[in-house]
Amino acid sequence: MASEARSEKWRGSVGGIVEAPIEKVWCMVSQTKRLAEWMPMVERCTDLAGEEGVPGYVRLVSGFMFPQEDGERSWIKEKLVSINSSQHRYDYKLEASNVGLDGSVNSVKLVDYGNDSTLVDWSYELNPLQGTCEDSIIDYLGFLYKSCINRIEGAIEASSKV
Repeated sequence: MASEARSEKWRGSVGGIVEAPIEKVWCMVSQTKRLAEWMPMVERCTDLAGEEGVPGYVRLVSGFMFPQEDGERSWIKEKLVSINSSQHRYDYKLEASNVGLDGSVNSVKLVDYGNDSTLVDWSYELNPLQGTCEDSIIDYLGFLYKSCINRIEGAIEASSKV
């Protein structure tokens, strides 16, 4: 039964090369306080429970990630499911939101690509959304997450000038 439910998930992934060493990329993408630096649609990220960097940590992300009919900001309550600093990987589960992605899981994994560059692999899985085309939402999330990956290098450069 569990395998049947799992196969019903919608999945996607995007990746990109960041021209920066893996440790600098990890420092940027693994810290909640730096989220808005490389995720342009995020305005605010608030700690709700637990300790950052420890599984069980909960944060509230708000901004304009997903357009709302009433013009309000979207919000997503995320829980850190796992993190492995030595493998440069973490997984967040979207626990609650006003965007319909509750139960989704986002995973970010970094791979040393050599010559001070890093491969960022962002995968995601979500429960099917009623009234939504799977390809449309998977493509939209891919576009959204790829735009974030594309900003990491600039965010690292900007932070090194401060």
